[in-house]
Amino acid sequence: MSFSLGIVGLPNVGKSSLFNALSRAKANVSNYPFCTIDPNIGVVEVPDERLQTLAKMFSSKKIVPAVIEFYDIAGLVKGASRGEGLGNKFLANIREVDAILHVVRCFKSDEIIHVEGTVDPKRDIEIINLELSLADMSQVEKRITYIKPKFKTGDPRAVRENAFLLELYDWLAAGRMARNFHIEDKDREFLKELSLLTVKPVLYAANVDESGDHDQVEIIRAIAREEKAHVVTISSKLEAELAELSPEDAQAYLAELGVKEAALAKLIRAGYELLNLITFFTAGEKDSHAWTITRGAKAPQAAGQIHSDMERGFIAAEVVHYQDMIACGTFAAAREKGLLHTEGKQYVMQDGDLILVRFVV
Repeated sequence: MSFSLGIVGLPNVGKSSLFNALSRAKANVSNYPFCTIDPNIGVVEVPDERLQTLAKMFSSKKIVPAVIEFYDIAGLVKGASRGEGLGNKFLANIREVDAILHVVRCFKSDEIIHVEGTVDPKRDIEIINLELSLADMSQVEKRITYIKPKFKTGDPRAVRENAFLLELYDWLAAGRMARNFHIEDKDREFLKELSLLTVKPVLYAANVDESGDHDQVEIIRAIAREEKAHVVTISSKLEAELAELSPEDAQAYLAELGVKEAALAKLIRAGYELLNLITFFTAGEKDSHAWTITRGAKAPQAAGQIHSDMERGFIAAEVVHYQDMIACGTFAAAREKGLLHTEGKQYVMQDGDLILVRFVV
């Protein structure tokens, strides 16, 4: 499985510049609102030294890394939930992603016009969050109208769903996000019907200049703590410069600036943490492959990532951890040392597991 992040924010906050730098795709960047009409999708490989090491060990003919998809979604403005600035189209695009990457501008610039006139992270976040909440309230209202006939008949499920929807509507109307709304297990099925925007986890990207804009970043961190969201600090300008260099020169430039890692590595790590993901591997002469799965997933689910037939016909999985595999060198050696173990359907996958799946068709 891959995972996807939808890059949102006001116009001219650095979204498309960041997207171009991350994926080296050329989204339409311009100093005008609404220049990006359709979402641009960049598929980016997840760098993982473990995969490269396994490929060398097994003399793999092919290396297949895990990937992350970045969706560059045009800038939202006040009134997007009512269709301002083609807002409805853009909000619909956000519904397709796993999480939201909310780019917030922290830097001042006379050259790049801020759509609201001044740099104010708190205000900018509130504008975007309000539009997402209003769009979600509209979804809830539509659902209430849809179930109304059954509710009027006293249908037990419709009565329960109606009560849930009214409570959720009041929560959203108070300016709060659906992801922080307490949901009983019995009501989770109702939430799935809504495809809400504010239920998605959020990663804030504080876009800074050379100064670091520390005061502005702290404002974003405070908001993120309240929302139980994550924050990374990036410079879309720096990332754009790095994108024009070779990997070696880019690394040297980062070292010269005293920057520990580029934005892509930060965002991928934060994305994995946000979505609670881990990586497992398959390896052999044909290929070495990195797979992404939710933490806590069991062996059959991991097998299903490789092929649906493997999950349906799952018998067992032979599992060795990456570090043990490196120490042993081969599956045979790992088996002899008791480090390659056979696991059944209840085995919980660990980050760095290397597996061989036994199954019947």
